[in-house]
Amino acid sequence: MLDTPSPRGEGGGPVPAAPAPCLTLENISKRFPGVVALDDVSLSLYPGEVHAICGENGAGKSTLMKIVSGQQPPDEGRIRYLGEERHFKSVSEAEHVGIAIIHQELNLVPHLTVAENIFLAREPVRFGLIDRRKMQADTEACLARLGVAISPRAPVAKLSVAQQQMVEIAKALSLDARVLILDEPTSSLTESETQALFKVIQDLKARGVGMLYISHRLDEMRHIVDRVTILRDGRYVSTQRFADTSVDAIVAGMVGRSLDEKFPPRTSAPTGEVLLRAQGLSRKGVFQDISFELRRGEILGFAGLMGAGRTEIARAIFGADRLDAGQVEINGRAVTIRSPRDGIDQGIAYLSEDRKKDGLAVKMTLAHNLTLANLDALCGPLGFIRFKEEARVAQDYVRRLDIRTPSIDKVTRYLSGGNQQKIIIGKWLFRDARIMFFDEPTRGIDVGAKYAIYEMMDQLAAQGIGVVLISSELPELLGMSDRILVFHEGRLTGDVETRATSQDQIMHYASGCTSH
Repeated sequence: MLDTPSPRGEGGGPVPAAPAPCLTLENISKRFPGVVALDDVSLSLYPGEVHAICGENGAGKSTLMKIVSGQQPPDEGRIRYLGEERHFKSVSEAEHVGIAIIHQELNLVPHLTVAENIFLAREPVRFGLIDRRKMQADTEACLARLGVAISPRAPVAKLSVAQQQMVEIAKALSLDARVLILDEPTSSLTESETQALFKVIQDLKARGVGMLYISHRLDEMRHIVDRVTILRDGRYVSTQRFADTSVDAIVAGMVGRSLDEKFPPRTSAPTGEVLLRAQGLSRKGVFQDISFELRRGEILGFAGLMGAGRTEIARAIFGADRLDAGQVEINGRAVTIRSPRDGIDQGIAYLSEDRKKDGLAVKMTLAHNLTLANLDALCGPLGFIRFKEEARVAQDYVRRLDIRTPSIDKVTRYLSGGNQQKIIIGKWLFRDARIMFFDEPTRGIDVGAKYAIYEMMDQLAAQGIGVVLISSELPELLGMSDRILVFHEGRLTGDVETRATSQDQIMHYASGCTSH
């Protein structure tokens, strides 16, 4: 028997529960070739309630949300919406009756403007023509509710990942939905943007909107979530009031065991040998006069607020963006890096924060992705790929990195986020990279998979690889880094030893105060 909800008011006290759920899922099952994604899952959502769905990657959360939003039909089970049984054949059909979804993977058209994306296929019309003035005004209103300053006329391709996420949220808000699905909505938002989103969620709760909420940031749920349902391996585990449980209990339910430590103990310490030295790196309008060193076996953290230049510095060192000034040295030797090819040849790897866009060929198999950066090692004398050798290499990295897959021939897009991240790491290990930039490596990854990624980073450092960890999560930086560089608006404002610093000190530097 599922618990009845106990939504909280603004002051934290209980408010009267709705007499009937706005959405009920009964015995939902979904199968794919070789995988049972969902097995007899049931839950309910009430008006004015935020109901969290928790589980590891591969637990079935996103599949369940795709079924609710009309992207996929269930193989078995029923959906009841506002008391009526429904069979949604498309996303537009679900949106038409008031069910909207904010996707984990951004679902925007890059060459269109912000306004055109938000009202795509729903453009306001006047005298038979698109009313662009109204469309832009309505877009401004949606963005204003989120407290973000983005021009409705800006092309989406020019926006950062965090800004694109806010556009995705504004798009869902524009639908005036009765049921809103939020799939990792804060994964690339800053703290201030997250708080702005939470205010919007509280407003929607007050208006009676029911929300299904998926997030791997369990600590933030306490601010907005009323009930939580746990899934494991596609099966229902439990439903309970969030106020009656704890993050540790939720994690234990998700993984089937207790995780006493969030970060693995470091198995080695960095040496004094400098692998990478950056001197006076500058790129006009982006970052200026950046100098630092990365030592062999060190995990070096990059901290800073959105727009601080962390990602841009990594991309420039890798060769994805040009430098206007400065010098890069590797193993004491000055090098010229004008392209990613140059960076790769120098032993540098960059694991992008948008792994599906920049790190993977998602329509190719796991085996092809693992070997893509080093095909020369697989080619015979005539230049043809030796596929038996490719399979051997792929099997080796699947074993070494514990990649969960039914086959090395599995198409990469169907694997979980944690396994996709492991594939990218394996790709660069096969290329024999000695310097690895991890840009938001655990974004959208569950707690169990996060721990595996952390262990892998520690193992890389123990092998003498220099690791740079770029992260918006300060506990992650403090838990994994030996040293942390803090950036503000393209300038280096702090260089601190992790054991001698705190979140408050890092935020002090990230706000523009220098360490001098």
